[in-house]
Amino acid sequence: MNSVSKVDSSVYDSYKSRLSSEPRNSWCLWRVFSVIAALIGVFNPSLDAQQTHLQSLEGVTIQGTVFNLAGRSVGDASVKLEQKGALRPVEMKTDAAGDFAFTNLQPGHYLLSAEKSGQRSHGTAILELSPGDRKNIDLILDTPRDVEPNPSTSSALHSRAIEFSDKPTFAVAGVVDWTAVGGHGSDSTLRTSEDLARKTLTLKPDGSSQSEAVLPGAVSNANESESKLRAALDNSTGSFEGNHQLGDFYLRAGRYKESIPFLEAAYRIDPAMDSNSYDLARAYKEAGDFSQGREQVQKLLRHKDSAELHRLAGEIDEKLGDPLAAVQEEERAVRLDPSEQNYFEWGSELLLHRAVWQAVEVFRNGVEVYPKSSRMLTALGTSLFAGALYGEAAIRLCDASDLNPADPEPYIFMGKVEREAPTPLPCVEQRLARFVLNQPESPLASYLYAMAVWKRQTQPVDQKVLQQVVALLTKVVTIDPNCADAYLQLGIIYYSQHSYEKAIGFYTKALEVDPQLGEAHYRLGVAYDRTGEPAKAHKEFVLHDEIERRQAAAVERQRREIKQFLIVLKGQPNPPTAQ
Repeated sequence: MNSVSKVDSSVYDSYKSRLSSEPRNSWCLWRVFSVIAALIGVFNPSLDAQQTHLQSLEGVTIQGTVFNLAGRSVGDASVKLEQKGALRPVEMKTDAAGDFAFTNLQPGHYLLSAEKSGQRSHGTAILELSPGDRKNIDLILDTPRDVEPNPSTSSALHSRAIEFSDKPTFAVAGVVDWTAVGGHGSDSTLRTSEDLARKTLTLKPDGSSQSEAVLPGAVSNANESESKLRAALDNSTGSFEGNHQLGDFYLRAGRYKESIPFLEAAYRIDPAMDSNSYDLARAYKEAGDFSQGREQVQKLLRHKDSAELHRLAGEIDEKLGDPLAAVQEEERAVRLDPSEQNYFEWGSELLLHRAVWQAVEVFRNGVEVYPKSSRMLTALGTSLFAGALYGEAAIRLCDASDLNPADPEPYIFMGKVEREAPTPLPCVEQRLARFVLNQPESPLASYLYAMAVWKRQTQPVDQKVLQQVVALLTKVVTIDPNCADAYLQLGIIYYSQHSYEKAIGFYTKALEVDPQLGEAHYRLGVAYDRTGEPAKAHKEFVLHDEIERRQAAAVERQRREIKQFLIVLKGQPNPPTAQ
């Protein structure tokens, strides 16, 4: 049956070459957590047996794989393991697959590194290993061997004072309109890179919660505190302390507009109190009065030069649409105080404005100084992905997830990177399997793991793997019936198996949940054409094109709002024009 004859050929031909049986790896990001139960059937039983066996060992095991910057494993690399206090390191060679394993080690602190053919990895510190521990570490050969290692890589083994000594090799000279200079690959890949850059800005410091829980009694205690502070102020209307304390109370409670009148009153009473002036600048910023906030920060900077003030000034400048001033303030903050927060803010600002390689440089330095920062590793992985270094990006994200396996953020990032990478990435599937094991009732975990498993399949598809992926996706829509992406992926899988009617059913369900899911309209159109319904196919193709045009226009507007940084490498002349 000639399917092209069943729809207008000018419409169908524009889609035929774009059809692929490979599923796209998107997901319902707004449904991250679920509750309690167990998912056992989708895992190979040997995993449980292996974990039980490993837990019974008394010695320590350190194992992993050595990769190059392209993400390929490196055989016959030299891996060196140093234990704190030991006289000599232990060395071994990786096997043909790039794997290594040090077993039956004594508990303690270790430093792991690798080298081959003039390249070496950064040293990775491993802390407080206890009897029976098993540590998986992947190493990347990314530094010339004759370059001395930065002492910060072994900061966990050798304490040192943190200083800003990472002289940047670049300067931000101006801004230009968005030109995709920092992009790579397809527009889908570029959109994903931009999305992850924006999401990087929202990453919280390690140990903090995305949303603070309200403890029992907290509301009543807050109300009591507010009443006492108001009563105290009523008794001394002109009191600096009374106004400042009530303003500070509202500021900490997130009631920014309410805090401003009291902080302003305190400022009029005693403008020399820097703590109140800083709180007032923060309140202006959080309430959306950016001009007043900037003016307040400038007043403080005239007599007090601090990293905290420069960071706040940078945040306000970004809100005011002056990213050049913002990134300069962020760099000053790092020079004055190379804290994890300041490194992160500086790198994030560079990444947001498509200074990809400069963001990589800053985040690399940040990771060396703060190797236990999950969000710094996540940000580095995002930057490497933006530069098309998929393999290393995945490894950094896997390292981030190892620091706090319960945190879903690194898994979300690695899932998106895996979707866009041309081939399956090292370490990702293993980490996503752990995500499901730790959160068996999370639809997000099951979805990401299903897509990673499916991506590595080649034709003909292993039927056991097919059943596993279908079972995972079915579980997703059972837990979350509003996950349109899972319905879409089920449709794609059934279409690839020539079960067109089932595919149509799942595409239709996906569109019932999300009528704006353009890909579902497109694939439904192709399925209708295959089953001999050209009118329905044409309708779906038209709807797909309309949605794509709207979404493309929205992306273009967003890109115009975010200027690209114009970068000058140190030692090179400035560009002739800069906005």
